[in-house]
Amino acid sequence: CRLRFYSPITCRLPVWLVGLSATPGSCPVLRTAGLLRIRALRARSVPGRGAEWTSWFNIDHPGGDGDYESLEAIRFYYRGRVCERPVAIQARTTEWELPEDVGEVVHVSPKKGFRCINKEQPQGKTCSNYHIRFLCPLGERPSHVEGGPYPLLARHPPRCRIPPDWVSIVARGTGPSRATLEGFSRRMHGWGGSDPEGGGHGLLHPLPPSSPAEKPYMVLHPKAKVRVAGQEVTFCCKASGTPVPKKYYWYHNGTLLERKVYRYGSHLVLRGLPLRFGQIFLGGRKVGFTGYKGSFTIEVPPDTQRLVVRFVDRQQRLVDAVKVLPFNRRGGAVYQEVKMLRKKEPVDLDGSRSNAIPLGEASGQEPIGELVLPAGVFLRPSGEVFRGTVKASVTFLDPRDMATASAASSDLSFANAEGEIVPLRTYGMFAVDFLEGESGAALQTGPVEVRMDAAQVRMPEHLQKMKLWSLNPETGLWEEEGVLRPAGGNRGKREERTFLVGNLEIRERRLFNLDVPEDRRCFVKVRAYSNEKFNPYEQLEGVVISLINLEPQPGYPANPRAWGRFDSVVTGPNGACLPAFCDGQRPDAYSAYVTATLGGEELEAVASSPKLNPNAVGVSQPYLGKLGYRRLDHDDPNLKKTAFQINVAKPDPNNVDETNGPIYPYRSLEECEEAPVSANHLRFYRVEVDKYEYNVVPFKESDLTSWTGDYLSWWPNPQEFRACFIKVQIEGPQEYMVRSRNVGGSHPRTRGQLYGLRDTRSVRDTLLENTSGACVEFKCSGMLFDQSLVDRTLVSIVPQGSCHRTAVNSLLRDYLSRHPPVADNNHTAAFTMLAPVDPLGHNYGIYTVTDQNPRLAKEIAIGRCFDGTSDGFSREMKADAGTAVTFTSFCPNYLYRRQKKSSKQALLNPPSPGQGTPLNSWGAPGPRKRVRGHGRM
Repeated sequence: CRLRFYSPITCRLPVWLVGLSATPGSCPVLRTAGLLRIRALRARSVPGRGAEWTSWFNIDHPGGDGDYESLEAIRFYYRGRVCERPVAIQARTTEWELPEDVGEVVHVSPKKGFRCINKEQPQGKTCSNYHIRFLCPLGERPSHVEGGPYPLLARHPPRCRIPPDWVSIVARGTGPSRATLEGFSRRMHGWGGSDPEGGGHGLLHPLPPSSPAEKPYMVLHPKAKVRVAGQEVTFCCKASGTPVPKKYYWYHNGTLLERKVYRYGSHLVLRGLPLRFGQIFLGGRKVGFTGYKGSFTIEVPPDTQRLVVRFVDRQQRLVDAVKVLPFNRRGGAVYQEVKMLRKKEPVDLDGSRSNAIPLGEASGQEPIGELVLPAGVFLRPSGEVFRGTVKASVTFLDPRDMATASAASSDLSFANAEGEIVPLRTYGMFAVDFLEGESGAALQTGPVEVRMDAAQVRMPEHLQKMKLWSLNPETGLWEEEGVLRPAGGNRGKREERTFLVGNLEIRERRLFNLDVPEDRRCFVKVRAYSNEKFNPYEQLEGVVISLINLEPQPGYPANPRAWGRFDSVVTGPNGACLPAFCDGQRPDAYSAYVTATLGGEELEAVASSPKLNPNAVGVSQPYLGKLGYRRLDHDDPNLKKTAFQINVAKPDPNNVDETNGPIYPYRSLEECEEAPVSANHLRFYRVEVDKYEYNVVPFKESDLTSWTGDYLSWWPNPQEFRACFIKVQIEGPQEYMVRSRNVGGSHPRTRGQLYGLRDTRSVRDTLLENTSGACVEFKCSGMLFDQSLVDRTLVSIVPQGSCHRTAVNSLLRDYLSRHPPVADNNHTAAFTMLAPVDPLGHNYGIYTVTDQNPRLAKEIAIGRCFDGTSDGFSREMKADAGTAVTFTSFCPNYLYRRQKKSSKQALLNPPSPGQGTPLNSWGAPGPRKRVRGHGRM
């Protein structure tokens, strides 16, 4: 089951400047609506040299009563950063949207600041996360700009008459005449005079009205993409013109997509929405909330064997999710994405009459069953029969829809009579909510009937074992409610259907399930590698491997009929063994869909086309042919490369070719876990990028026990790992290697001594021509391992080739000048600084994350750096957002090719540690348990 965009989602622009509308025979009129109004400051408001904007401030999040960004609090936390009497204020969400764009009620004042109160918002809506900035006067020279609002002009039709008192205003250069831009962001609209990153002053200057404007035109169209249902997808488009258009409108099949729902600009990302401030329970104990972006962190108790977590949406829009999360028993953090189902819209039922609600809505297929509610079945908690109008919401998770697998609750297991945990094979789950129509009070039910269509059970042996189950939210185990027995039923006058019928009483909010126990089980061996060389010593730990059991269509193994269960396991030093249903008689009776993620990053599977290579897949023939290995893009190159599908063929003990993995009988778990790396196994790998890391004091980030206490250790504290990255923008036609050289700066024991090197290749920005960005790690300043003195690391950022430094983030430059000593920066081919001790943010181009797992800290910091925000995450480079330093390259193509080749050779063949200190070569020589992640709708 795949979600295809056969006709790509297109991006369109208005004929005239974004924000202008025109009717025949009339001039274009600017739709201000508080969005694009330019107001020149009067001389009495801004005496002297004009005014400038502060950087953006965000000291509060919209939890509790709302988002409060008061001027008094900002002055407390950022002393000296705001003038005594600001004359204007701007407010944006962290997605760079205006309050009116997202339909929220806010209060702003340059004297008091900003506040957004949750109870003042429309029903079902809470405040977004806002940041604000203030306009502060400069100097004492009178301004030449007078008057009130001035409309912006595009190139107008010849028949239009332009009033003489209108002017065109653009941002360019500096000068005595200055105007401010209100309600404006360069990521959202067409006039580029204000820098929302705080990197410039945001000053605007009037120019003659004859300044030419060019009609916008498309230079990058979205490409058609194919994704498995449930995966996210990103579309990009770009327009050019004068001025450069910055506001985009996205359409799907002619329908305009809502901006406040999809929060798009030139990028459109289709994905789930974050679960904001959802409640988190461990067992019956509440342990916290998800954040504004849906993020959460759970400290795993040391004696935990099975981590059962319940996520609850406080706004009751989503079905409660009970997840059994994998965690690393050896310590360290694991990243997990949790998906939740939207509740079905309620329907009105008459409580005094019988009602039937269908279960299952798979496209083009009959319902799996129905829920039959007799007359008078609804009860108040006191036991009184309720016969009025009932708001009934029944949400069914249909396993015939492949997209629902990741949103299913628990790991589909129950405890049998012997106390052993046994897996279940699901035919569907459903959650019910019955409320009184007027008061909204919760209702219970007496006996209701669950009827399942026997024709939907394709395995005859399951008909006799079908049972009705309910989920215990504290243990994550399913508990038997009753057996479903065959019974006849009339579907219509001309057709008879056989149903499996069971009875149920609904006394509390639980998830119910139509399942059968399944004892045909095996284990699948999977390993993850740092690159596609598949070296045994380069295996990755902490990777979450997920396996979804599928029931294939007879004769069509690539087109599954339904999913049956799923499991997730975290890789250790010897890979992971995942439980799966299997069959010894029919190899294609069950198949498995397998994925791997590390810190939110999807790993790639080995290719299966155009030619299947057993050595690369990791399984020898003829067993590989029996498994029918196929990567997701086997038939369609537009699909992702991040999953594979196999037949789970139970190994034949009498066939020597099938006794060496990757499928092991269920009783051979120990053999699977201890299998040597030379045994058959299935593989994922991380897409190799051009980067290199060298530490003077060696340390293996996947093994925290390899840490050594030394003054030159890159990570001075083994209990808390702090990752620091700086964002570099390079203007040039190619991608370039960027090196950070890190030496001791202020500590007497390490001054002038090398800590390590980091080499990273820049990544192109898909929207900016001849521009790339690099997120380069550097050693954080701070206490060394003895925790006695702080060392300000001396960091040098050097792009390879003939590159010249052309800009430095003004906030970063100001910070460094106010925290001496200041490093010598006379060499224009590099940027040197004594690294800041404070954890700065995207406004400075510095990204800092602290975690008990060094690899996870780096992954989160890189995601924020790519996105150019302090609380976002992206895998697409936004080179002009949140940048610290900019270089311009003058490398000729032949020089670039030569450097690329030599750099690649150096990376593939690094010198041994005995070859000396790598000061001039680009090829340098060589716990607590925690679950982190995101909750999404």
